[in-house]
Amino acid sequence: MDQLTLLFALLLGSVVTVPLAEWLRVPAPVVMTVLGGGLALLPAVPEVSLPPELILPLVLPPVLYAAVQRTSWRQFAANVRPILLLAVALVFVTTGVVAAVAQLVVPDLPLAPAVALGALVAPPDPVAATAVAGRLGLPRRMVSILEGEGLFNDVTAITLYHVAIAAAVTGSFSAWGAGGELVLSAVVAVLVGLVLGWLTARLLVVLGDATLRTGLTLLVPFAAYAVAEELHGSGVLSVLVAALFLGELATDPDDVTGRLTGQSFWAVMDLLVTGVAFGLIGLELNAVLAAAAGRWGELLPAAGLTLVAVVLVRLVWLLPAAWLAKRLHRGADLREDIPFSWRETVIMWWSGMRGVASVALALAVPLTVDDGGAFPERDAMVFVAFAVVVGTLLIQGLTLPWLATRLGVRGDSGAEEALEHELAVRAASAAKDRLREIARERELPEEVTEALLRRAYELGTRISPRMAEEERRDQVSHRVRRAREFSLLHAELLSAARRAVLDARAEPGTDPEVVDRVLNALDRRGLPHG
Repeated sequence: MDQLTLLFALLLGSVVTVPLAEWLRVPAPVVMTVLGGGLALLPAVPEVSLPPELILPLVLPPVLYAAVQRTSWRQFAANVRPILLLAVALVFVTTGVVAAVAQLVVPDLPLAPAVALGALVAPPDPVAATAVAGRLGLPRRMVSILEGEGLFNDVTAITLYHVAIAAAVTGSFSAWGAGGELVLSAVVAVLVGLVLGWLTARLLVVLGDATLRTGLTLLVPFAAYAVAEELHGSGVLSVLVAALFLGELATDPDDVTGRLTGQSFWAVMDLLVTGVAFGLIGLELNAVLAAAAGRWGELLPAAGLTLVAVVLVRLVWLLPAAWLAKRLHRGADLREDIPFSWRETVIMWWSGMRGVASVALALAVPLTVDDGGAFPERDAMVFVAFAVVVGTLLIQGLTLPWLATRLGVRGDSGAEEALEHELAVRAASAAKDRLREIARERELPEEVTEALLRRAYELGTRISPRMAEEERRDQVSHRVRRAREFSLLHAELLSAARRAVLDARAEPGTDPEVVDRVLNALDRRGLPHG
């Protein structure tokens, strides 16, 4: 088996492990990691050889861009204090504690590599945590915290990591220089992200076609990362800024095809890239264990103590930080996403699994330094990093469902239904207002006006039957059921029509391009605006 075949095997595993994980009631990242470890044991599977300098640019940009699709700039702005308090500051604390522990248990580890180790194991993985949180039905507020924490922790940790790696490679370090580099890196990243986001927004308008626009968004995260890094900025922050900027501009209400295409594409991209990344964790285990041979007495305690430090630091920090966030929240009366009880804080603590970013950073540690020598204790760093990632994935990932059940932490379906109802009312009201404007501009037959008014009303009641008055609720529910039956029958008619067109493809003399064009027209009839 060559490297390309192995890549295809990981891509296939990324897809098939999702239903398998649901059947086993185990997080998909854990299953993919185990699958990678199983592949590594097969004699025919080659050792993975990826250049360290390519790991971060290939893995992180699409993962970060896909994660940003689930949030927004306004959500970040509204939760800037919890993010800074519960996320960013925790990276600095974790980095410092892990660096101290690493130097204590690995005496030959210099300070700069120790800080790099602390930075690379500091950020929790939003993919692993939200995959578990979504399946458990945890409160949406908590999922938002975990997503925001994961995104901005990655930015902070990777910036610290680069500073520490540069100090280790060059052999020189200046606190003032490092501080200035952090600030400059952030400024450059924000500027690159904004400029690239603005240019992309202009291009998206020009391109028009949904396929072309989706293809352009695939290039954006890689371009943002590469350009920012070339200008000595933070690549991950640049990707984050560009994605948030573009997300705020996605305001065309009639771009149904674009939204459906983009959402589907990035869901697939997220699935494949994260699956491959977690598969690499398992595949690299053999090489990591082989590199640690002969040093078990030193590295196993180091890995165990680092794992304990990472887990305990998160708890020790979150308990007072969550209390302080609640006090500030009450005093300012803000609508922030914060853990409202000690139970939610405990779930947040136990959701701090490490994953894609930590593995990518560990594998990206350079092999040599500027003077040509080997990077100090690289094998030890990689071993400890992998132990922390695998340990948190297996221990926390497998026990988080049990813990959430024991503590009774569940999603607030009432709040979600209330928001759904509010949005349904707003949608129906907007449709009615537009109908009144049209009626003033032109004379509409009374039966047309009544039919459209009924459509506008049902637009909301289909989403939230609560819109209907109590005495009319049964009537509305009946109409909704009939509308759904009609939709199902309409879907069957469209299916028969599509089948006939597809059968024509096999007939002699039929132009496949014409077949695809007709099929596309039928497919569009099935979209909400069709």
